[in-house]
Amino acid sequence: MTDRKSAVLFVCLGNICRSPLAEAAFRQEAERAGLDVTVDSAGTGAWHVGNPPDRRAQAVALCNGVDISGYDARQVKPEDFARFTDIVALDRDNLAVLERMRPEGGAALSLLLDHVPGRRGEAVADPYYGSDAGFDTTWADVTAGARALVAALSR
Repeated sequence: MTDRKSAVLFVCLGNICRSPLAEAAFRQEAERAGLDVTVDSAGTGAWHVGNPPDRRAQAVALCNGVDISGYDARQVKPEDFARFTDIVALDRDNLAVLERMRPEGGAALSLLLDHVPGRRGEAVADPYYGSDAGFDTTWADVTAGARALVAALSR
């Protein structure tokens, strides 16, 4: 067993809605808990690489005290499986993509809501095609997941 510092990568499809919100919520919770951890987010798809998060994701994060306007979307890379200790998907489809990409001995994989008691196997709903209210629901889900994951990593 090594004393390797925890490093968490959050992954959704395009890296402009759910995963940047999960990254932001996790950063906020880790800071509150005094947890020293590396954190980032990425997408399995390349459509939005280099773009900032969706304006609605930026708005909900800002309303909750986090500015994500400087985040840039990126795609998951093979080296992420060595760089991060944990890669956390926001839904089952992206988890399946990550499982196919994962080399033997690569980062541990999970769904974000697997860390929340009673929510194992649930996906964080993708708010992209819905109304602004969907981003509030996503924020609530990623915050619950972030709190639970910070608690687990703090043990």
